[in-house]
Amino acid sequence: MTTPSTTGPAELPLAAEFPQADRAQWRRSVESVLRKSGVLGEGQQHDSAEDLLATTTYDGITISPLYTASDGAPSSGFPGLAPYVRGSRPAGQGWDVRQRHADPDAAVTNREVLADLENGAGSVWLVVGDGGVPISGLGDALNGVYLDLAAVVLDAGPEFAAAAEAYFEVLDVPSSAAIGNLGIDPLGVHARTGVAPDLDAAVALAVRTSQAYPKLRAIVVDALPYHDAGGSDAEELGCSIAAGVTYLRALTAAGLDVAAAAQLLEFRYAATADQFMTIAKLRAARRLWTRVTEVSGAASAQLQHAVTSSAMLTQRDPWVNMLRTTLACFAAGTGGADAVTVQTFDAAIGLPDPFSRRIARNTQALLLEESHLGQVIDPAGGSWYVERLTDDLARAGWAWFQEIERAGGLVSGASLVQERLAATWARRGENIAHRKDALTGVSEFPNLAEKPVRRKPLPAVPTGGLPRVRYAQAFEELRDRSDAVLAETGARPKVFLATLGPVAVHTGRSSFAANLFNAGGIETPAGSVAEFDGGVACVCSSDKLYAEEAAETVAALKAAGATHVFLAGSPTKWAETGADAFVFAGCDALSVLHSTYRQLEANR
Repeated sequence: MTTPSTTGPAELPLAAEFPQADRAQWRRSVESVLRKSGVLGEGQQHDSAEDLLATTTYDGITISPLYTASDGAPSSGFPGLAPYVRGSRPAGQGWDVRQRHADPDAAVTNREVLADLENGAGSVWLVVGDGGVPISGLGDALNGVYLDLAAVVLDAGPEFAAAAEAYFEVLDVPSSAAIGNLGIDPLGVHARTGVAPDLDAAVALAVRTSQAYPKLRAIVVDALPYHDAGGSDAEELGCSIAAGVTYLRALTAAGLDVAAAAQLLEFRYAATADQFMTIAKLRAARRLWTRVTEVSGAASAQLQHAVTSSAMLTQRDPWVNMLRTTLACFAAGTGGADAVTVQTFDAAIGLPDPFSRRIARNTQALLLEESHLGQVIDPAGGSWYVERLTDDLARAGWAWFQEIERAGGLVSGASLVQERLAATWARRGENIAHRKDALTGVSEFPNLAEKPVRRKPLPAVPTGGLPRVRYAQAFEELRDRSDAVLAETGARPKVFLATLGPVAVHTGRSSFAANLFNAGGIETPAGSVAEFDGGVACVCSSDKLYAEEAAETVAALKAAGATHVFLAGSPTKWAETGADAFVFAGCDALSVLHSTYRQLEANR
């Protein structure tokens, strides 16, 4: 440790007693570990270690295992100043807690709205019309709400004009005090339903709102349809900027200046459990929109509403959704969202109950009031990783936006957008099937004994446009299939795990096999070959015992009536054992499960 100077300021360099570390030293250390583990071959170069540890996102962005000052990105500026990457406000003020309401019963919705506002929520996101509160019940749903204190954001889909008129009638505050958003989004309706957007009606209503209600926004640029269709983060960004530009052109063509037009817009993005990607996406979105408004003549900050992802939610083991939404909420707050909606843990199952609504509210309350996350300005700012990721994501999103523009915009280029999102979903689906994108409680660590969560069914959602997907849906369909077999026969489908040797020897592979088959709703009783009573079996043990006993065990199982025998291990290494198929890390788990069901059903 250096001795403090008696003539100048004291200097206590961190870790000064240790040798200076550099990237080359880190590479050598990592390379040594990878060689010892057999991951890195003796003939491979030093930089191969970094290549092996790097990952690639669905947008083709490389995520390195280490970032240093040399990986920096363009300056992010300052909080509250263009390009607003570090936030649209110059000081940490937290965010608006916004809860969603979609119960068709206006009286129930009113109770839920008041309960949320009394217990921490700051605004209301209200689904109106098909899939939510009837337009005629809007006044009842908002009875007792102080509309100059609690902002209301409507979500009326194609019925936006009627919903807006009903809301104007409900407004009992001076026009200068009205806040919130009418939720007009004909482009979002087009994405969800395929119905041609009525931009003229939307623009006329937005212009009228701008003139009569100076603090009330009119249009929501909703990027959720693109995320819910399986799209990537850059695709979500590009589509949102394309939609925003379309609205900006239409509003300015109707006579509004750029600043007034931008003031009418609010952007809605998905927040996922990939916290760094969510942080970077929100920061990149503000940078991109600032660029659009800047070249249009009036640089404006983007008002952001972040919503925890519907695609990441599961119906099975839904309690894990609390962890997913907590991560997503943390990321949204850290990324600088102006308003955040935490979806309830049972949102993929049905309408929430009071308990799940309270958990969703309290998730935000804990981060705001106990963790004080909202009091820190841009907590991720300065991180070499986050700054670089923000820049990479902004560039990828801008390139996709330009593609859409060249195709004529979101409406004329709808087929391009649909094809691109479908291709991304196909790649994501492959990773999910191979369990590279793990889903805790579904594709990994499933619990076949879990008690199902029952809720009132969700209202029907519009169809005809982009699909709505959930990452867990393929595995959950197999679990539903298992439940149907249980209801019909009194027992679930089974695969017998034929274990060789003591528990310490076979537990690694038997646990792996059980985890895989359980993910499809298939039970996995285990024991010796002598305990097998027919059906489908899977041999599980160590490489040493496989070399000695695997072929004999496979033959014995078939002699005992096995119609199909799996072996937990490499198909190239153990092909000569006579096993019919193999399960191993990185295998197509969904394909294995579907083939297993075919075998089991053939045996019934």
